[in-house]
Amino acid sequence: MLKTLRNAWAVPELRKKMIFTVFILVLYRLGCQIPVPYIDSARLSEIMTTVATDGSILEYLNILSGNAFQRATLFALSITPYITASIVMQLLTIALPPLEKLSKQGEEGRKKINQITRVVTVALGIITAYGYYTYLRASVSAGGYDLLVDSSLPNWFMMIVIIACYSAGAALIMWMGEKINEFGIGNGISIILFANIISRAPSMVTTMANWCREGVTGVVKVIVAVIIVLLVVGFVVFITNSERRISVQYAKKVVGRKMYGGQSTNLPIKLNMSGVMPIIFSNSIVALPGTIAMMFGKDVNNTTGFWHGFLSVFSYNSWLYIVLFTVLIIAFSYFYIAISFNPVEVANNLRNNGGFVPGIRPGRPTSEYITKILNKITLIGAAFLAVVAVLPLVVNTVSGGAVSGIAFSGSSLLIVVGVALETVRELEAQMTMRHYKGFLE
Repeated sequence: MLKTLRNAWAVPELRKKMIFTVFILVLYRLGCQIPVPYIDSARLSEIMTTVATDGSILEYLNILSGNAFQRATLFALSITPYITASIVMQLLTIALPPLEKLSKQGEEGRKKINQITRVVTVALGIITAYGYYTYLRASVSAGGYDLLVDSSLPNWFMMIVIIACYSAGAALIMWMGEKINEFGIGNGISIILFANIISRAPSMVTTMANWCREGVTGVVKVIVAVIIVLLVVGFVVFITNSERRISVQYAKKVVGRKMYGGQSTNLPIKLNMSGVMPIIFSNSIVALPGTIAMMFGKDVNNTTGFWHGFLSVFSYNSWLYIVLFTVLIIAFSYFYIAISFNPVEVANNLRNNGGFVPGIRPGRPTSEYITKILNKITLIGAAFLAVVAVLPLVVNTVSGGAVSGIAFSGSSLLIVVGVALETVRELEAQMTMRHYKGFLE
């Protein structure tokens, strides 16, 4: 990975893209430090420290925002509205014929769908920002004071300012992600999410340092944690780089006095072709019940009746949540493959270029053969994602939250490793297109 980065840095065009990506990330992290007016961030941080440590909706939102939610800053909404809008648009593209027609119009249709996605993102940002304001208004810190610092101002004025700041921050994050896609390296939203998770590394180091002060038991905990992380990272890298290769043979043909074709190659299919997107999508969907409850100012610890049962069922330490999360990961894995890989198109391209799979007739039989293999590969990749992402949740549920901070460790680690590998692969692909001699050797 380091060698790839060094070789990419030597290419002027790629160096500009890398610098631009880093520049956008620096701007993003600066935005994560800009406070939103009328919110007592110290008291909100106090609540986050005491409450959001057992896999709650608050911890999930805080991880996605890189602690911006805890500090009540401009980018507290993070990428959640944009991801949700992307999911909605992808589903509607399949369900609604007009959007499906747009998706098949090439670059022009894609631009129109992106424009609609931006509008949906802004709308969801406003709705989510209102939910955040409702939560801040209804929550009470340990000292018994409202989280809004200046109660002498009209409530409607503070509400407008807070909602405007949060929704504007969400729109700005969307713009940054698109600029990374256009002028930078990697997927913009994934890169921003990667930066958010990495920004929590100093707090993790502090936690491990506190464990070491506990004596021999703490040191053992640190060693075990490091070993587990290294094993999981190695396993993720192995699965991500694994692929199923379908043999392809090209027929010989004579043009004039020369013979062309006849060579053998293969069609590689990645074991985890969908990457980390199913986990990101699934996290966004399963977080909706908790987000809706926040919009009504509800908390599982301070409510009774319907809301208590609702939040208990969809809390992060319930078995229904774990089952739903697993099902969504598998479903989104198949959904993502369905919209990104077309076996019929691949089979037609092979036939048009004189290629065929040995033992399989060209055309429809080849398409069905590729689909059959793709379904098996996708199931294995989806099971891998589900195990790594859900296992920490199971441990958190079985232990009753005794293992603090472990609930989202699997998802976070998968996202970090997956985004890093995808970015490196994109760098390698771009260097290959430019025939970079140092890389090819």
